[in-house]
Amino acid sequence: MKYFAAILRVLDREKNLSLRPRHLDFLKEQEAAGRIFARGPFADSSGGLVIYCVDSLETATSLAKSDPYVSQGARQLELHEWAMTSVPAG
Repeated sequence: MKYFAAILRVLDREKNLSLRPRHLDFLKEQEAAGRIFARGPFADSSGGLVIYCVDSLETATSLAKSDPYVSQGARQLELHEWAMTSVPAG
């Protein structure tokens, strides 16, 4: 598996607020399927980060674009393959 960092910058605060429940449901579904390594908002409220754990950039792109925040225009998507060098201690 590979890791892909989806940086999600807020574009529309009103849409962001109204889509939050759908976004959280989407994330829960992806976590249950084992496709998310980590996720969370930025402390400055400018957006958030989702790290997908999937087999290809194409899969990561498809997943990230299906997030309601992205598909409905509330957030801008920036996606990068992440070359993780260590696993956090837990």
